[in-house]
Amino acid sequence: MVNFGGKNVKPKKTKMNHLLENIKKVIYFMLLAVVLQSCASGDNGQLIGAQNRDTWYDFNPYGMLIIPLGSFQMGPSDQDVPYSQTTQAKTVSIQSFYMDETEITNNEYRQFVNWVRDSIARRKIAEAGNEDFLQAENEEEPDFRQLNWEERLRWDDEDAKEALADMFLPVNERYYHRREIDARKLDFEYYWIDLREAARKANREQGMTDRSVFIKKDVINVYPDTLAWIHDFTYSFNEPMTNMYFWHPAYDEYPVVGVTWKQARAFCIWRTQLLNGFFMGQGAPIVQDFRLPTETEWEYASRGGLALSPYPWGGPYIRNIRGCFLANFKPLRGNYTDDGGLNTLKVGTYNPNDYGLYDMSGNVSEWTSNAFDESAYNFSHDMNPDYVYEASENDAVALKRKVIRGGSWKDVSYYLQNGSRTYEYQDTAKCYIGFRCVMSYLGRVPGDEQ
Repeated sequence: MVNFGGKNVKPKKTKMNHLLENIKKVIYFMLLAVVLQSCASGDNGQLIGAQNRDTWYDFNPYGMLIIPLGSFQMGPSDQDVPYSQTTQAKTVSIQSFYMDETEITNNEYRQFVNWVRDSIARRKIAEAGNEDFLQAENEEEPDFRQLNWEERLRWDDEDAKEALADMFLPVNERYYHRREIDARKLDFEYYWIDLREAARKANREQGMTDRSVFIKKDVINVYPDTLAWIHDFTYSFNEPMTNMYFWHPAYDEYPVVGVTWKQARAFCIWRTQLLNGFFMGQGAPIVQDFRLPTETEWEYASRGGLALSPYPWGGPYIRNIRGCFLANFKPLRGNYTDDGGLNTLKVGTYNPNDYGLYDMSGNVSEWTSNAFDESAYNFSHDMNPDYVYEASENDAVALKRKVIRGGSWKDVSYYLQNGSRTYEYQDTAKCYIGFRCVMSYLGRVPGDEQ
């Protein structure tokens, strides 16, 4: 207020005054909004858990079925007297997990082989100067760039032909001058963390300073050993299976064979990275690892909830009421065709067990994750039993034994029993051994998140 001629006169506001007042109002309301927002989203001093977490929705992996948690009597049947002397039956408990409905097929495994082939080709083209096949540089690892799978791979492109020349068989090794991929070049580099070694008390201090010592790496050729059909059966005409079984469309839905234990493990790791890569691209949480089943998980799933049944289908017999065999195996004294097949059959040819799983007995034996020891049941835990050993190339042969389950098309009915177990060496590939994957369930049982 200004005294003017004895009267108090209010000065006129300038445009600058109006502007300053408006700015003050805007700032005031902005501050008020911030305060209100902080009050609404804050913890108010209370324990409410970490906020803004990704929402997790129950995920059902394609081609897999849920196996509920439970307990069962694991071990040989009462009729197997010699086996029961070294392997005592005991009650064990298993967490929920997913399991492949069928054995991994030729076509499913071929997706893995083709991915390895295409990834090698893309890397070679990029190294030849075409950086369109690489993603943008990573500041943390400038020397390594991820592959760009959005860029189309053209095998008939002239520049690509030159870059990929050494991926094909050399001229002197070609059959009828066919230009074919050299399967010996299909190497897959993969990693895993040895959590058991990291958990050992003696290694804790080392892990605290450098955890890279527990990150394991391996490089393995992924192409199945198609010659196993001939190698496994001397004086038997199996050349047609060697030539056609893995790659011909007629056998797409047949179980893949000729894969070693290490190849099966590599497939599981690749399958995990393939799915998690998709989820991370969508900004979604990753999932548990695909892996080979423990032999406990395998036997529990094979029983299908029928704890005392010797076979997956229930009952003590290998024929139904019409006299038909219930699995693909070696009936009687070698009448291979009496069950409807000579060697392998399409997955799902026979009826599933009560969990919906096909071919848990017969067709092909299946790799498990466990090392083989005759007395493993005696010293393993009764909760999720698991006996593993990471055998190196220099280890004794006996340490390279891995448990196989289920029996195959060339086995007698004894090996079809749920409780029967045997082994094969981890670096061998057989025309009667395949595998299927499992994935641990995140939680107790489906529906708990409701």
